[in-house]
Amino acid sequence: MSLSRGTRCIPPPKIVPSILSADFRRLGEEVEEAEEAGADMLHFDIMDGRFVPNISFGPMVIKALRSVSSLPFIAHLMVEKPENIIDHVIDAGGDFIVFHIEACAYPFRLISSIKERGINVGVALNPATPLSYIKYFADYVDMVLLMTVEPGFGGQEFIPEMMKKIRRLRDFMIRTMLRKDIAVDGGVNFENTSSIIRAGANVLIAGTSIFGQNSIGESIRRLKRIASEVYREICETSPDGQL
Repeated sequence: MSLSRGTRCIPPPKIVPSILSADFRRLGEEVEEAEEAGADMLHFDIMDGRFVPNISFGPMVIKALRSVSSLPFIAHLMVEKPENIIDHVIDAGGDFIVFHIEACAYPFRLISSIKERGINVGVALNPATPLSYIKYFADYVDMVLLMTVEPGFGGQEFIPEMMKKIRRLRDFMIRTMLRKDIAVDGGVNFENTSSIIRAGANVLIAGTSIFGQNSIGESIRRLKRIASEVYREICETSPDGQL
């Protein structure tokens, strides 16, 4: 496998705090602290209580924080009929829309409508959803987000079997020469970050391992150190992209 089909197809790691686990009494302060510590993006779980058994918040939280942070905002739509909410999210200040393939009957149409507004788009897959669902439109999206817990609640443990799913997705992308982000959402912590990066994911969405710690800043910096060291090792020792 040539270098162009190896590590060049794997984007560098990004640490993305999920505000679902933040202290909403001081949300603006915690977002500012996360940005100062080097967070790459911010993640917003928008839940409707129907697609997932929980209700979180809507576009108004994105709008409220838009003036607080210059980071790109990922809006993860855990909702039925995501097409009904995308304009509200974009108008509120969302930079990146991720919708669930399980909730969308016409993904090509939705991807196109989001792209037409100049917004990056990703698709999310629940743990039991096969990767075959996205192979026909992987080239049209900027990110594939793999849920590594059952969606709906923070603080869950990473499902070990999802490591194989991450690896199969990155292998597919390397074979097809797609340089796309693979995001992992659920159970990311200091102990499994190294294995997640080695499996092929590069966007690590973390909630309680960042906002549930004594220091938001130190938690982000620690995750970034682990991810960067492993990624550098992969680039140095596996130029053919074999993870």
